[in-house]
Amino acid sequence: MEAFSKELLKETTILITGGGTGLGRAMAERFLQLGAKVAICGRREEVLRSAAEEMTAGCGGEVLAQCCDVRDPEQVRDCVDAVWRYFGSIDVLVNNAAGNFISPTERLSPRAVDAVLGIVLHGTFYMTLEVGKRWIEQKRPGTMLNIATTYASTGSGYVVPSAAAKAGVLALTRSLAVEWAPYGIRQVAIAPGPFPTEGAWSRLSPTPELAEKMLGRVPLGRTGRPQELADLAAFLISDAAAYINGEVITIDGGEWLRGAGQFNNLAEVTKEEWDRLSELTRKGK
Repeated sequence: MEAFSKELLKETTILITGGGTGLGRAMAERFLQLGAKVAICGRREEVLRSAAEEMTAGCGGEVLAQCCDVRDPEQVRDCVDAVWRYFGSIDVLVNNAAGNFISPTERLSPRAVDAVLGIVLHGTFYMTLEVGKRWIEQKRPGTMLNIATTYASTGSGYVVPSAAAKAGVLALTRSLAVEWAPYGIRQVAIAPGPFPTEGAWSRLSPTPELAEKMLGRVPLGRTGRPQELADLAAFLISDAAAYINGEVITIDGGEWLRGAGQFNNLAEVTKEEWDRLSELTRKGK
């Protein structure tokens, strides 16, 4: 069943960082299906060009591919310039580009830390400033959607650079929701749980055993489907969500809540074990 009108995002120009692969591409495809004009940027030109051609053929609409390393403010400026010239404006910025991998923190080098913070925190900040300043100068409203993570507010071991960077993105979202709202600029964010993608999943769950453990943490018993996140993103950037500002929506099948509850690991107790525990607790009365 189709959740949205095919014209939900008609006449909306959207720039998506990291839009050539994974969840960025899933969002781009969905936005195109809903009438948007889309620009995708990333570091690998060949991947971007191929993605743009395939999306145009499969979804219709206009897709502009622009090579850009979000860690470089000059490349960010040039990218935004190119998109603005081509489409005449930008209405929505989706800060999706990210980098992450699992590692004991004591094994990290400064370069490894910088690799994650540079893309996730600095890249998001650079894009936000570049687009936001133009909106303010031209008195244009706009919406910024940041892709956060469920551990941005709780922290997480073994992905500490990502946790620190995403916490910064979360703070940026909530801070600018207040500061830039008078300019008509709205801030929203999505915190995804496990969504298998070719790039991120191979670095975060590189073995079948780790992938199975990850799946076992999700109360719904499955990982997320890219279209589910893309539909949520489409709603949040649309006029239907015009009164949502500074909010972070979690989409993780209940995973973080399971980890938060002190006794949630009792889900692993078998029926026979529960029978035995019940006898013991009755004896204790």
